[in-house]
Amino acid sequence: MIKKENFLSDIKSDENIKISLMAMKILFRDPARIVCILADKSGEIKANIPHKKDGIDIKEGAVLEIEGTKDRNLDVKNYELISDYNLSDYLPTVKRPIEEIMDEIELYTKKYIISREGRALNDYFFKDETFLDKFKRGIGGVSMHHNYIGGLAEHTLNVMYLTIMLCERYGCRRTETAVLAAKLHDIGKIYELYYDGPFKYTLRGEMEGHIVIGVELIDKAVGENPEFYSEDFVNRIKGCIVQHHGKLEYGSPREMRMEESFIVNYADSIDATMNKISQAKDKTEPGSWSEFDRRIGTRLYL
Repeated sequence: MIKKENFLSDIKSDENIKISLMAMKILFRDPARIVCILADKSGEIKANIPHKKDGIDIKEGAVLEIEGTKDRNLDVKNYELISDYNLSDYLPTVKRPIEEIMDEIELYTKKYIISREGRALNDYFFKDETFLDKFKRGIGGVSMHHNYIGGLAEHTLNVMYLTIMLCERYGCRRTETAVLAAKLHDIGKIYELYYDGPFKYTLRGEMEGHIVIGVELIDKAVGENPEFYSEDFVNRIKGCIVQHHGKLEYGSPREMRMEESFIVNYADSIDATMNKISQAKDKTEPGSWSEFDRRIGTRLYL
């Protein structure tokens, strides 16, 4: 596997460069050129790429070894397709080591998810290696919050933490249910979103969405041992997943109707919003205005 030596964030303007980048989005094609977004894990840039006479077709997800000049955009002079590469070099990735995130999730799990039913439902997912692999690589969104590899696990941890704080501060009657629902609230995203290349929605994601997929996953888990789980437990966990977006206009099939679902919704909203603010801070000098962010509906003075 070829080791990537340099990254886009290290390249200065007006430099002649040689670098490998992934084609994230094709913007325009004509007989002479392709205009696309090229990126690695450190950033992205708009690029003008001339068509080759040998007819090499550039598709989204292709990795190119390019030579060119970086200004505001990237003018490519020459390029070759490469197939031997490490995917994690080209996709944005959570800053914190993923195993640290998973260890903290497990810490809260052991402390708060202690009932027979709660442990069984948790273990159905989080002791399954196939599920775990997808969960650890999963993203929180395509362009919304936590839109990077490991973002799903990071978001899940933060929602669990905030849920615990709200439960303890306000004396939630069913803290375990709320914490387990926080852990499971976005599991449908492992099938809703594609994260083995340029981020996008899967066909299943477009058709169903992560809330419906999440409920389907819970139904499958419960269906393998239906006598083990009480009706109240299943209804409350599924209810939290169904209601966690809060309102019909935000994508919830039902509005919030339980203490636990209010708590999970608020924890989810806080973390999603603060993640977008954190991303804006990374791109904005102190004492200046950020770009307008559609998620939070404003520019920020940072």
